[in-house]
Amino acid sequence: MTAEGCLRVGQAAPDFSATAVFDQEFKTIKLSDYRGKYVVLFFYPLDFTFVCPTEITAFSDRVSEFGSINTEILGVSVDSEFAHLAWIQTERKSGGVGDVAYPLVSDLKKEISTAYNVLDPDAGVSLRGLFIIDKEGVIQHATINNLSFGRSVDETLRTLKAIQYVQSHPDEVCPAGWQEGDATMVPDPVKSKVYFAAV
Repeated sequence: MTAEGCLRVGQAAPDFSATAVFDQEFKTIKLSDYRGKYVVLFFYPLDFTFVCPTEITAFSDRVSEFGSINTEILGVSVDSEFAHLAWIQTERKSGGVGDVAYPLVSDLKKEISTAYNVLDPDAGVSLRGLFIIDKEGVIQHATINNLSFGRSVDETLRTLKAIQYVQSHPDEVCPAGWQEGDATMVPDPVKSKVYFAAV
């Protein structure tokens, strides 16, 4: 892979237009339509698998927490919109996800997964990539897990809140493990001592 093919934090998130399933209907989703909101864009390998439904439902069950902080969630896999619909129409106890509270995007041509550098060409599916995109459409956070282990909704929320905090308080930074309401620090050799003295 060439250096120019690598997507990095601080770059504009590649825009896309694709068919998604939301509210049991097919809809065209454009990433650029979400400007002015934060977006958690996450990729998962396939519908009707094992780890994937645990992630899909975990994010869905807590979608209101993201919504309360001006954030939309989009899930993406290389499945067709028809597979997404069938998965949504299958109950959780039968291996489905039931109604999902955010759009599941179809990336059948694998263009979105390629643009975000998460396509595993050998397996033909996306790795578990997760991107937090800010209100201006800039990637502020990116993680990529291998296929066998899922992501944490708690950690995604914590990171998102830290991003929002530092964007609204540009003279402060969040230390390791920062949680909403915790002390921050001023990134200055003298002023940072206030934080270090307190901990």
